[in-house]
Amino acid sequence: MAQDSSFARRTPYDKTVLNAVCWLLQIALAVFLVVQSAIPLYQGGAYNIETFERIGFGQWFRHFTATVEVAGAIGLLIPALAGLAAMGLVGVMIGAITTELTVRTAAGAVLPAELLVLFALVAWYRWPQTKALPDLARRVLSRRR
Repeated sequence: MAQDSSFARRTPYDKTVLNAVCWLLQIALAVFLVVQSAIPLYQGGAYNIETFERIGFGQWFRHFTATVEVAGAIGLLIPALAGLAAMGLVGVMIGAITTELTVRTAAGAVLPAELLVLFALVAWYRWPQTKALPDLARRVLSRRR
């Protein structure tokens, strides 16, 4: 008889391993976002300055993008917010892919596309926590009254 490998039939050990792998991915993505993306955007190398000039919004948008990436990186490290942060970062990567395809080169869209897939995986895996956010917020707010 073939084994059912669906996620619902996994053992608690399997879920623990998957959770650990997801946390390692989230940590790696957070470090990457800060070190390889946000810091260079804040520093404003010639490539980044030129890219944001081509976009046409001005350099404030470069700083805004870096700040959103740092906020997303922090969100990836907060258990209750990790899925929501990953979903937001999917949106950031859609913007990055669009920018690369319209103002730079198609080859430049590869890395944001890969990151989009990784953020989407985190968002999918963390969906139960994300779905529970309204209940968590309600409980927290009811304690303050």
